[in-house]
Amino acid sequence: MNNLSQKPQVLLHVCCAPCSPYVVDLLSQDYTPILYFYNPNIHPHEEYALRVDEIERFARGTGNALYCGDEDTDLFFDAVRGYENEPEKGKRCEICFKLRLDKACTFAQSQNIKYVTTTLTVSPHKCAKTINRIGAETAALHNVIFLAENFKKNDGFRKTVQMAKQYSFYRQNYCGCIFSKKN
Repeated sequence: MNNLSQKPQVLLHVCCAPCSPYVVDLLSQDYTPILYFYNPNIHPHEEYALRVDEIERFARGTGNALYCGDEDTDLFFDAVRGYENEPEKGKRCEICFKLRLDKACTFAQSQNIKYVTTTLTVSPHKCAKTINRIGAETAALHNVIFLAENFKKNDGFRKTVQMAKQYSFYRQNYCGCIFSKKN
């Protein structure tokens, strides 16, 4: 950092635009959030493209830098092969979290960004304890620090839903994984 008063950067893995506003606002109090969209679980391609469009619109509106990883759908399907019938919050989700957070930590390390976290914990359908454990383990492998947060606390999910409505975001009804859509 060139300026001592400058806030440290945090790479924020974003799962979608609707889950991002509250988390970005909260993190902006102490950090400069850099958005990173890497979600190979999102299927079909039309859904993926729509979510990319929405997060790009959000980043333009807030002025936050945004980096998008590759779609990598085949990598996701290979990683979860054999776990297709797992319930939501099961082993398939853990594999998916690790895949996404590993890519985020790799990117943060390559950009010399010390801190990493994710919007995933704002969802009431995701277990923050599991995500934070996987995030910390993955960050340690990449010499970055995972900020273990539970963004759904203090009414975070309700707040992000309200903020997403103000942006008129497309609001999906599943995490993106075709297998969870069946549940």
